This record gives sequence, structure tokens and C-alpha cells, in this order.
Amino acid sequence: MPFLVSLLALSICPYEATSCDPDKGDGVPFASMTSRRDLIKAGALAAMACAVPSVAFANPVREQDKHAAGSFWRDGVRMVVSVSMQMEGGAQPASGAESPMPKIDPKYPDLPASKWYDYGYKEGLPRLLEVFDRRKIKVTSHMVGAAVDLHPALAKEIVQRGHEASGHGQTWTAQFSMTPEEERASYQQSIESIQRATGTRPVGFNAFWLRGTPHTLEILQSLGFIYHIDDVSRDEPFLVNVRDKPFAVVPYTLHMNDIVDYETRYFSTAMYADDLKAEFDALYAETGTRRRMMSVSAHDRIAGRPSRANVLEQFITYAQSHPGVAFMRKDEIARFALESPLTVREGT
Repeated sequence: MPFLVSLLALSICPYEATSCDPDKGDGVPFASMTSRRDLIKAGALAAMACAVPSVAFANPVREQDKHAAGSFWRDGVRMVVSVSMQMEGGAQPASGAESPMPKIDPKYPDLPASKWYDYGYKEGLPRLLEVFDRRKIKVTSHMVGAAVDLHPALAKEIVQRGHEASGHGQTWTAQFSMTPEEERASYQQSIESIQRATGTRPVGFNAFWLRGTPHTLEILQSLGFIYHIDDVSRDEPFLVNVRDKPFAVVPYTLHMNDIVDYETRYFSTAMYADDLKAEFDALYAETGTRRRMMSVSAHDRIAGRPSRANVLEQFITYAQSHPGVAFMRKDEIARFALESPLTVREGT
């Protein structure tokens, strides 16, 4: 049995939410979401874990609708949604990591900021895992190797529940300034940490704030990775040419990103929920003529808060109410993109 205690089901109670507090306005149905305010600040090969199917289908596409919806995904799927769940808590430096706390001289340990990060593995990830179980979806968890080393049982449980373990570097260190040798060593350490804890080898990668180096993709490819998520230039998976071989890109998101919207733009839960629905509706409307994918991020210490997890669960329920919507792990999306003749290919 998983060691996490099942959490109480989150209630979805309709009421008007007008607060601009990021931790208020939870439980608001999408039909009554308030319009969002002006932005305050501008934001910036894992094996299958278990036998549980990792593609969660919503209402099936009716036979007569398949042609209208196009044939861009397999099995009559009209649109794919992919959720990223970051496992980062504990890997941050003792001082200087981003947090809601005022900055202090980095020569002093930032104790309250450390506790803020601890919430991610103590409360956030367990809560998010229960949400995904209730909605019967599988996600991709981008794991910092140092966080996995600190909490190997939690990393193992994530994989045992059918989710993908993906690489996110070994430490809380930006990759863009690394030498090729440092970069390779970091990714190899991350592979070993994830394999040791979960028994699976990561095939996907997410750089710290998406900033890799000109050598990143070649290094990843040489280490057995098949995709990365750090290119946000399309709303669908695509292929790039790396040493004359195709390498998949499964685009991440910045505007459907909890850390950007809650911690940088200061969205309330109602505003974030409104954005999620608007993005889904717009992409769903385009699925008749193009392959469409929506990416949503959920950081352990941010989206794992009660009201925010509630909003995420409401969005998943909303998306699942539409015919032909499937939730997929990013490794599955990457493999599909590599096999499909309809996938966009750049640089070939």
C-alpha cells in the first residue's frame, strides 16, 4: 500500500469569488469565474512505471465526429492535455532561493523560505497525487535529483502510481552557465538518483527555468533522453534535428504555469482557473484543423496548496467533460511524436 494517507475529497461549492488573495476564491465553478485583472508583473527512456494505463480519456469521440476532429492523435483523440508536476522541495540552496519571503543577505540561512519549500513534499505532492488518482489521470513529474535523494520513498510512490519520472537536473543550479563537462555530470547524477529511488530511467528533461546551453540537446541525446520540454514555441509536440537524428520537443508552458501566475503575476485562484478554461477552450476549438496540446504545470509547494489543488481538479474535470480529450504523460507524447508522420519537423 502507498504510504501516503488518502486525503478528504476536495469540495466544489459554487459561490462568487472576488478576492485578489492568491489563496482565496477557491472552489469557484468555471461558469462564474471573474475576468482576470491586468498583470501586476511580467513572468518569466523512463520505463513505464507500472501496468496501470497512463492515458486518461474523457468522453469518447463519436464515430461521426472523428473526421471533423481530424486524425492528428491516435484512437480518435481530439486534444491532449499534459500536466507537469515538479518535485523540487529540499533541493534549493540554504539561502537565495525564490520564495514569497523578502530577500536577505545570502550569507545567512533563510529558514522560513526553507520551510516554505518543505511544504512541497510534506503536503503538496501527497495532495496532488490524490487529485490525479481521483480524476484517473497520469502526469509527468520533473524531479530534481537532490530532492529525490532526500525523499526516495515519495519519488518511488509517484512512479508506483503510474506517473513518469523525468529529469530536472541534479541540484538547484542553472544549467546555462555550465561547461559541457559539468552539464553531462549533472544529468548523469540525476539519472542515477532517479533510477536508484524509482527503478526507472528518465527519458525527458526540463532545465532550470528552461535555460539550457547550446550543448544541452546533444548531451541529453547521448545519455539516452528522447525529449525535452524547454521550447515553448508551439502548441503541439514537434521534432528537432540533433546530430542528424530526431529529438522530440513536448512544449512546457509559462502562461499556464502556477509559479508564474501565482508567485509572479499574483493571480487569485479564480483568475488562474479562468485562464485555464480560456486556454483550453481556444485550443479545443482549433483541433479540427491542427494537432493541439495543452500543457499545465503544478509545482509541489505552489499548486499543492488546498485551494489551488481544488482549482486544478476542477479544471481537469472540466476538460474531461469534453469529447475526445486525453491526459497523457510526456514520454508517451514524445514517443507518439517520434512515430507519427504528421509531426512537425524542424531543421530537417
